Amino acid sequence: MKIVLPGGTGQVGTILSRALTAAGHEVVVLSRKPGPRQWDGRTLGAWASEVDGCDAVINLAGRSVSCRYTDANLKEMMDSRVDSARVVGEAIALAKRPPKVWLQMSTATVYAHRFDAANDEATGIIGGAEPGVPGYWGFSVDIAKAWEEAQYQADTPATRKVALRAAMVMSPDRGGVFDVLRKMALLRLGGPVGGGRQYVSWIHETDFVSAVRFLLDGDLTGPVNLAAPTPLPQREFMRELRRACGVRLGLPATRWMAEIGALVLRSDTELLLKSRRVVPGRLLGAGFGFAYPEWPDAAVDLARRARSSGLATVR
Repeated sequence: MKIVLPGGTGQVGTILSRALTAAGHEVVVLSRKPGPRQWDGRTLGAWASEVDGCDAVINLAGRSVSCRYTDANLKEMMDSRVDSARVVGEAIALAKRPPKVWLQMSTATVYAHRFDAANDEATGIIGGAEPGVPGYWGFSVDIAKAWEEAQYQADTPATRKVALRAAMVMSPDRGGVFDVLRKMALLRLGGPVGGGRQYVSWIHETDFVSAVRFLLDGDLTGPVNLAAPTPLPQREFMRELRRACGVRLGLPATRWMAEIGALVLRSDTELLLKSRRVVPGRLLGAGFGFAYPEWPDAAVDLARRARSSGLATVR
């Protein structure tokens, strides 16, 4: 297959490009870097010729959410996602030979902050109006909804469309979310944050790639949750990660400590404190099997691979 990856230079794009290329597919990565496959994520250009005649598009473009939630950054997060989805739709609509499938990155953050039950695609509660949470958290939900709506509204009748409501993708690659969490654990800072009741949804890179390939070959349309079937409270999530790293102690952090840490890291506490309890109802219903359905096994594998790859060890 020829697969086009707009915005495929980040961590998730690198994971997918590496795996799909190894599987024998032709992978074309569109990026903002100068060259024949350059795009700006907003306007049609020469890059659209790569879409015409390809088998699949997997659009991963969007500004990183790991930043301070200033008005300017929130606007850039919104615009980069909506504009890229819109212009990919335009390229597909103009193609003489449109791709058979368009996988559009979305996010599990679209679901409500909750503890009582898990969110699947059929019965999950869309967030934005939960009581007792910071009002600005609703903007992340607005971004997710607008992102998916841009794909839904695209006039591409010959192309099957899937919105990937992805949880955190865990891989041992340097700079990824697992790398950051592992370093925190090694520094004995991987304890409960804000009490640790909030759920963490995650997916091992092996299952993320397998799920993408499953969706490329299958017939599902619309939103699909890409998350392991066993989200767990943050305190348990970090306890298992510490165990996998051979670390016993993990200092807890209160909400105000999390605020200071987020300020230092130029990030936002929503990433730490929102309860993301998401399960992959549609994948499981379609017969998809997870290699790593449980976090303890996934954490052991990822920690082992991080050590063997020579990532920094802090003691």
